Amino acid sequence: MINFQIRPDKLAEEMADYSRKLGQGIENLMNAGEIDTGVTPKHPVYQEDKLTLYRYETPEGVEPQEVPLLIVYALVNRPYMTDIQENRSTIRGLLETGQDVYLVDWGYPDGADLSLSMDDYINGYLDRCVDHICEAHGVDSINVLGICQGGTFSLCYSSLHPEKVRNLVTMVTPVDFQTPDNVLSAWVKHVDVDLLVDTLGNIPGEMLNWTFLSLKPFSLTGQKYVNMVDVLDDADKVKNFLRMEKWIFDSPDQAGETFRQFIKDFYQHNKLLKGEVRIGNQMVDLGNITCPVLNIYALQDHLVPPDASKALNGKTGSDDYTELAFPGGHIGIYVSGKAQKEVTPAIGNWLNER
Repeated sequence: MINFQIRPDKLAEEMADYSRKLGQGIENLMNAGEIDTGVTPKHPVYQEDKLTLYRYETPEGVEPQEVPLLIVYALVNRPYMTDIQENRSTIRGLLETGQDVYLVDWGYPDGADLSLSMDDYINGYLDRCVDHICEAHGVDSINVLGICQGGTFSLCYSSLHPEKVRNLVTMVTPVDFQTPDNVLSAWVKHVDVDLLVDTLGNIPGEMLNWTFLSLKPFSLTGQKYVNMVDVLDDADKVKNFLRMEKWIFDSPDQAGETFRQFIKDFYQHNKLLKGEVRIGNQMVDLGNITCPVLNIYALQDHLVPPDASKALNGKTGSDDYTELAFPGGHIGIYVSGKAQKEVTPAIGNWLNER
């Protein structure tokens, strides 16, 4: 039998501290003001439909590399996760290594975008962004950094347009969509995607967001709010928490036809790994990718397990393939202090050496 000893004085002390933090927290929340994200200076250089291509300003005293870098983010979330705040910014870290950084912002699809296909996104929007950058810099090819679903898009693009990609970096990018530890894949493979898209049209971002949260319901929908009490009396930490909440619940709707193909071909039939994906009139063959490849994955990633990303090894035609494992999760690989010290400099150094 375990003896529990509850000391009234200690209990009263903890309750008083809890009440103090709640009181201070209310004040901090009321005074938080506008929650700023996307803090690094940038300006739009190309726009088409909902898409905006941004170029980031090079920091003073930094000489940019001749070959620019394009960041391709996922459709399912907003790309300012890569620039969430000044001291936790993947983009700022890349700029400091001399990268001339561009980023594709896909925007917020609406009913007019229902019929957009993966062909439209990859051979249309993305290809025209690459062409714009190449023309602006007088180069034939650029560096590409694809993140999560954006990494999968970048693999497809690099296979279909290998002459336009100088170096390819993939971060937390799924290649094998049916690894045994992929909970999301286990759920999705039983979904009637045709019925879902035919009924809803575009897929609501809010629905997808709650799907992701339900993969770890205790920690993502409960425990983090309990733990928040411990930081309520720190105004800076409250703002950091609110920045993350803003990003988590800022989820664009998904163009119905693109969602249909992505779920059916990639998740349900694992066609990327099998070499059976067709984009437009072309087959995606990862063996066509002959440029240097840096594949970065997170060891505690619950959305894209490490083995899902590591499956890329041996699938490309590159003779310069490198893997980098990060001891963190799907989001920590962009925003954690450890990532700022290890991941971002590693990407910059790898690109600068090629």
